[in-house]
Amino acid sequence: MRSDSPHSSHPGHDEEEDFIEPPSKSSRKREMHALQDLGEQLVALSSDRLKKMALPDALYEAVRAAQGFKMEARRRQMQYVGKLMRKIDPAPIQAQLLVFSGKSAAEVAKMHRLERLREQLLEDDKAIGILVELWPQVDVQYLRTLRRNALKERETAKPPKAFREIFRVLRELQDAQDAAAEDDVAVASQGAQDTQGSEGAEGENGNLDARA
Repeated sequence: MRSDSPHSSHPGHDEEEDFIEPPSKSSRKREMHALQDLGEQLVALSSDRLKKMALPDALYEAVRAAQGFKMEARRRQMQYVGKLMRKIDPAPIQAQLLVFSGKSAAEVAKMHRLERLREQLLEDDKAIGILVELWPQVDVQYLRTLRRNALKERETAKPPKAFREIFRVLRELQDAQDAAAEDDVAVASQGAQDTQGSEGAEGENGNLDARA
């Protein structure tokens, strides 16, 4: 593990305190906007689709109310929806919205796979070994801290901040791996095209030599 990791323990803190470096202002702003966008997508759903979302009662009622408001009343209600969104895990909502929007089955399956990996991690600390096999660059110490804090959140019914962060970390790792794989395919494809072009040019030159 790199000693300069941005998620390493803060100097002077005992490991048992489960210290997590607070997110930057820009990171918090991005998360807030993402949750607001998610809330807007929920409000835009039809009543039938909204019922299929299996939302907590308070959030469901807040979204339903927002659908009937206009202008300033709707803006205030959306702020309330955003406040409720910060208290839940948005991953299942995101996955279901992907289904509604017609996204590929592969993308939806990836979301569910990351959710299962997160649950495995919470159920058994040894699951970190699986994550290391999948992504050798993963910050093990940071994941262990997130795991402890996520379990404490469940025990004390606190907002699932660490729980959400685990999913964000896993998705970031998966996205980076997918991007690297796409780059490898692009390089291999370009190499094959260059080889074919070179062979074609050599064949054409050979034919010219034969005619000469």
